[in-house]
Amino acid sequence: MAKIVLDTLRHSYMPNPVQDSDWALKQLDLQWDDGGAYALLGPSGCGKTTLLSIISGLLRPTHGRVLFDGTDVTDLPPDRRHIAQVFQFPVVYDTMTVYDNLAFPLRNRGVDEAHVDARVREIAEMIDLTHMLERRAAGLTADGKQKISLGRGLVRSDVNAIMFDEPLTVIDPHLKWQLRSKLKELHQRVRTTMIYVTHDQTEALTFADKVVVMNEGQVVQIGTPVELFERPQHTFVGHFIGSPGMNVLPCEIREGRAHVAGTAVDTATTGEIGALTGEVRIGVRPEFIRFADKGVPARVVKVSDAGRFQVVEVRAGDLPLKLLVPEGMEIPSQEARLAFDPTRTQIYRDGWIVA
Repeated sequence: MAKIVLDTLRHSYMPNPVQDSDWALKQLDLQWDDGGAYALLGPSGCGKTTLLSIISGLLRPTHGRVLFDGTDVTDLPPDRRHIAQVFQFPVVYDTMTVYDNLAFPLRNRGVDEAHVDARVREIAEMIDLTHMLERRAAGLTADGKQKISLGRGLVRSDVNAIMFDEPLTVIDPHLKWQLRSKLKELHQRVRTTMIYVTHDQTEALTFADKVVVMNEGQVVQIGTPVELFERPQHTFVGHFIGSPGMNVLPCEIREGRAHVAGTAVDTATTGEIGALTGEVRIGVRPEFIRFADKGVPARVVKVSDAGRFQVVEVRAGDLPLKLLVPEGMEIPSQEARLAFDPTRTQIYRDGWIVA
């Protein structure tokens, strides 16, 4: 296992990058602690897989260093970094048995058969493959093959980190929850550094202790699932995490207070806000808005049933926004007033939270 540090890392696929858009990865300074469970979360094309390839040694960064436990490994090939990878599509040897697939990484390194057997059976029990050790891998389902890929990463005791690149994409939806739970359980047992790449917020938030949210080649926030939900540092995080995502509304600063649709709104943003310039907006999640006797005037335009909650779409003047209303609570038929929880309402300037 290893503490992984990315020092002033940047990467471009162009030979002579000049402008900001030429960089697939803008400057990153990140640290993953030994034994942690992390997720790289973001939309397609944001740089997640590029970053994973740099950490594993498949790609050399244009600028910066990769360090494992303080040792510079930037120029080391993958086989000398002791990295295990689980890819989107399961990589198994179909003609081999499950046992031989799990044993392959150890046999390839000359480990004695007694240790191979003990280790293979230990890992097979962890990932529920004991009953099929003698079966050929060719006959397994996609989730079974992905378990083999996972097992091959776990079977070695010299692994610094295990990288997962969209590992559940090809898994049937009803099995995804089981494998996510198994991954979480395995991490708690083996405490190997794990980095999980995904565009699915549910996968990231249920697996990781900390989530690295990326957009357009840069990290916009690193935090626990709770921190990302309750205090998004960027409006992108607010939009991307949560269902529905955070309401982001234009606001006007008058007399030291934020006004939405002409009505003053109290916020958790402290300090002097009267001098704010640039694009100033209010961010508040649907969970933290309620109907009230006074507040921002709005009209109800649509109600959707979401089980324990109803998603209510309203318009405050020309501004569309959503709120979550608990099941059974009365919803105004048309005209309404909205109260924002002042402890959960933040001001953002040019996309970033105002400290």
